[in-house]
Amino acid sequence: MKHNTSHRKEKKVDKPKKKLRQKNLISPDQPFDYEEVAAVTGTEYIQLMNRDDMVFNPYEKVKKNIPGFYLPEDKCVWMRAGVINLRFCDYDYDCYNCPFDQAMISAMGDNITPNREKRQAYWLRHVKAKYKIAATPCIHFLSGRIESPEECPGGYKCGHCTVHKLLDKKNETKASERSAYKNVSGYRMVEDYYYHFGHSWVHIEDDGPTKVGVDDFTSKIFGAADAINLPPVGVFLRQGEIGCVLTCHDKKAPMQSPMSGTVCAINDKVLKQPAVAHDEPYHDGWLFMLDAVNIKSELESLYSGKECFQWMEKESQHLLELIGPGYKQLAATGGEPVDDIFGHFPEIDWDRLVKTLFRTEEKH
Repeated sequence: MKHNTSHRKEKKVDKPKKKLRQKNLISPDQPFDYEEVAAVTGTEYIQLMNRDDMVFNPYEKVKKNIPGFYLPEDKCVWMRAGVINLRFCDYDYDCYNCPFDQAMISAMGDNITPNREKRQAYWLRHVKAKYKIAATPCIHFLSGRIESPEECPGGYKCGHCTVHKLLDKKNETKASERSAYKNVSGYRMVEDYYYHFGHSWVHIEDDGPTKVGVDDFTSKIFGAADAINLPPVGVFLRQGEIGCVLTCHDKKAPMQSPMSGTVCAINDKVLKQPAVAHDEPYHDGWLFMLDAVNIKSELESLYSGKECFQWMEKESQHLLELIGPGYKQLAATGGEPVDDIFGHFPEIDWDRLVKTLFRTEEKH
């Protein structure tokens, strides 16, 4: 009898699972049909499950982890929401530019879409985990006004720095002397903007918000970006943290936020057409707006007036040194820098370029 029972159980195990279509579901606890979603997203994005509810996935995708354990910061927002079984984020949590995210929203609708607050948290956590600040130089050392100290000893609280106060008095510029643009070593600068040493700019709008963008120096070096990863609205950024990430030539360039505050708006035009930030970096190509905090004290750590021009001249020399010793002499010729400098001189080491001029780098 026991033998017969065992035989019957064995037969039962061998039978099909009564068309529960477990293999066709994206995950065992979500009622979304695999074929319906795959028709929109493409089969390369969603992996079929076997009867043990494990996902077939090439080892190359998970080899950086211990088999069976996945780094939480790598998980796609849709995996975190429990909608899909396994997918890692390959867009730096830049959901706007992610074709998979757009396809999933189209397939699923808004009811199951991961909410905005969670996306904000994932983006901020990811950029902090992946990128870091490479240097904290004294802004006056970079501009050549002082020879030491090279590093800022006071956490950019320049309002409390006696050296800064002394230099700031010599740097005052009357508003009547200012014009819309000034050419400095071949790079455009707006005279009444403030500049961060990481090559982002700040403009205080008349109605309150602080507008942020990247300068013409950045645009000339990288050319038109392939994509720009902007912080989600609602994220709080601190001055000197990673504020956005440019993708150019299939490489990443993290950029520092020049001010602290909550992101209150992003430029949709730049997201759809990144070239706008290249063509009009100071106007239509702005990146995001902040409800800034500590405005007065943080503006002290930015370049303004005549010193921003001195700083840009020094940065131009540093760039020519990176290109090669033969090009350093070009600074005295008055020639205009070419557009997309990295594209013309691919022999420049990308990591060294970003670390030297933008003071950021990817964590390894």
